[in-house]
Amino acid sequence: MSVSIGMVMFPRLTLLDLVGPHEVLTRMAAARVHLAAHSLDPIRSDAGVAITPSVIFEDCPPLDVLFVPGSAGQFEMMEDARLMAFLRERGATATWVTSVCTGSLLLAAAGLLRGYRATCHWMSLPLLEPLGAIPVAERVVEDRNRMTGAGV
Repeated sequence: MSVSIGMVMFPRLTLLDLVGPHEVLTRMAAARVHLAAHSLDPIRSDAGVAITPSVIFEDCPPLDVLFVPGSAGQFEMMEDARLMAFLRERGATATWVTSVCTGSLLLAAAGLLRGYRATCHWMSLPLLEPLGAIPVAERVVEDRNRMTGAGV
């Protein structure tokens, strides 16, 4: 049985937050990892490294795992209607909804952490509560089918 994993990409994402988990997830037996973004144009990370998405949001298949990396640009992306719609749609049916660092702010902005315990980078932790999440100052927080991490 294959596992469909969607890793969200957007400008100025934190390279390690995407590449570290990608390295692990692509080595899982039967994993199909999709790098999902607005377009198939290369995305520049906060470190200037360009990575090419493999699928646009609208063409991304149903996901078993939805993953959102952290970013220097997450505040801009919290206002991105297309990204928020993608997160809500795929998050509603994913077996696991996950993030690293400030990626949890994007999940929370999409309404996917409302009433869930969650964490993120310690400097952004207070921002989770106004978005409906229950902030927890731990390295990794698992609440039902939501898993958030403070960093890679």
